[in-house]
Amino acid sequence: MAKTTTKKNNSKTFPATKTVQKKAPGESNSQFGTDADTSVEDFFISELKDTYWAENHLIKSLPKMIAAAASKELKKSLQDHLEVTREHASRLENIFDMLEKKIVAKKCDAMEGLTMGGEHVIENTIAGTPTRDMGIIMSALKVENFEITTYQGLIKVANSLSKAEIAKLLQQTLDEEMEASQLLSDMS
Repeated sequence: MAKTTTKKNNSKTFPATKTVQKKAPGESNSQFGTDADTSVEDFFISELKDTYWAENHLIKSLPKMIAAAASKELKKSLQDHLEVTREHASRLENIFDMLEKKIVAKKCDAMEGLTMGGEHVIENTIAGTPTRDMGIIMSALKVENFEITTYQGLIKVANSLSKAEIAKLLQQTLDEEMEASQLLSDMS
């Protein structure tokens, strides 16, 4: 019979201690690197940065969708929207200028995920088929609906900050996103 030995653990267990550090004025106190007391204007700027990244990411992603589409109508629609998306990025740059803020992009994980979904459709469907085109349309609709929601929120925040001129520019973009969504819906 084999002899079983157990090793006695002589180490002492101490309860977890939390180190509390004092923060300097204006420094974040959150574990997430953000300040829970951030002003609405700071939040608005952060969301603009996120949206700016999303629009620029879409500018890089749309050509892949255009190349993968079989339908001439879908290709044209996506190409037209690529040009409009460039205008959206430019409009956001104008808004940063109006706010006298540096033009900075902050990664938008949601847009990255949506475009990855579109790439997945392209990779997993047969080229030149209606199935691939339908997958591209559905992926594009997901992007448009995300952008519509984003711009609706930005407009509400801009209005709450009494930034009517900025809200008007954001409304222009929202109208264009809604038009693109309707066009894609009609194509499907």
